[in-house]
Amino acid sequence: MPRLLLRLSALLMAVSLSACDDAPPPTFTQAEPGEARSGGSTTVRKTDQNAFSLPSANLAPTRRLDFSVGNSFFRNPWVIAPATTTARDGLGPLFNTNACQNCHIKDGRGHPPLPEASNAVSMLVRLSIPDSPPYAKVIEQLGVVPEPVYGGQLQDMAVPGVVPEGKVRVDYTPVNVTFKDGTVVELRKPTLQITQLGYGPMHPDTRFSARVAPPMIGLGLLEAISDADILQNASKRPDKNGVLGRPNWVWDDAQQKTVLGRFGWKAGQPNLNQQNVHAFSGDMGLTTSLRPFDDCTDAQVACKQAPNGNGENGEQEVSDNILRLVLFYTRNLAVPARRDVNEQQVLDGKNLFFQAGCQSCHTPKFTTAGNAAEPELANQVIRPYSDLLLHDMGEGLADNRTEFKAGGRDWRTPPLWGIGLTQNVSGHTQLLHDGRARNLLEAVLWHGGEAQAAQQHVLSFSAEQRAALLAFLNSL
Repeated sequence: MPRLLLRLSALLMAVSLSACDDAPPPTFTQAEPGEARSGGSTTVRKTDQNAFSLPSANLAPTRRLDFSVGNSFFRNPWVIAPATTTARDGLGPLFNTNACQNCHIKDGRGHPPLPEASNAVSMLVRLSIPDSPPYAKVIEQLGVVPEPVYGGQLQDMAVPGVVPEGKVRVDYTPVNVTFKDGTVVELRKPTLQITQLGYGPMHPDTRFSARVAPPMIGLGLLEAISDADILQNASKRPDKNGVLGRPNWVWDDAQQKTVLGRFGWKAGQPNLNQQNVHAFSGDMGLTTSLRPFDDCTDAQVACKQAPNGNGENGEQEVSDNILRLVLFYTRNLAVPARRDVNEQQVLDGKNLFFQAGCQSCHTPKFTTAGNAAEPELANQVIRPYSDLLLHDMGEGLADNRTEFKAGGRDWRTPPLWGIGLTQNVSGHTQLLHDGRARNLLEAVLWHGGEAQAAQQHVLSFSAEQRAALLAFLNSL
């Protein structure tokens, strides 16, 4: 009898869970309490081009000095060694840009290169070759097998005496999508072109992945979400549309072990410090105590022999103190407040967002942990609209490049907070990992895979409903 009761209890629980999965979405008739404060007490109220560049609103004046100094190292250019500017020398030998701000324009979003551009600047191209057993240790620690000659990232600039790795160009092919009411939207499918290879041909099976620089806001808050809260969303059963987020498990350079990933387009980095370290290394060729080597392969002899900016006593080009200040800055870039949260069109759009099932991946709300790295970031109710998990986004967005546990069709759900201020801050509205979408509607229409049902739902919307959905997204 006890066994029978146990089975009956399990059956009732399964039925209950199924009912929850199929329950209708909530209906919103007014803004939720505190909804406009996307970053909790850290939220700032600014909407101009500097909206992404402000410190957390609750950051004490005595702590804003470190924020300002970190900002200077993030914004100002680094120079080639040797130089009299010893705190900022060591750029290269191979690099993509000479300042963080060049990619994260006004701490905002990068963009793909224009046809006439000489360098990609705020878009990177990741490189790798297919995984295979001999590279098991490399895959464990790097997540990929780098291209043997060019490494894990194409660098299109170099110091004098060193040859740049190549040039990047993006061409586009039109792809039409039709709404139920007959409205046609022309999307653009990118084709990546790598030319002027400086070190000979690449491996014939090289995988390429274009990545524009993401916005910098709220990163410390995302870091302050507990692993348990992220993994709780991954432990759920797939919903009726097959949506189920999966964690990426990545290598922590400092701890020398595998941990939960949460940063980067495929959640390939575990924390902000390591994200910064790898950006200093790959994007600007700058060494740190965590990566005390230049990003040169064995085939790039001149790169290995070029002068560096290391100190006489073995200090790296980016000192631990500079790294600390940049980390403090990147942790405390505040999220702007939402606008028009009680406007009827915005509320209608929010209802449509939930009806389409977008919240299955774009999780609206978290509460940060009490033991956050910075006290200002602790115990904050935040609304990033991301689960920080991987989802299969379909063949249309696939880069066919694995990264740790992320497959070739997988992408981490990008946070949506601040997305409505992209034009104000960055001067454009080019979205998705490679900037192919020229606006929010195009970004939605590129969704496939687990998001296919949501995309189809949106395609059934009338012009009025589409306008409401976009009003909601632009309010974030």
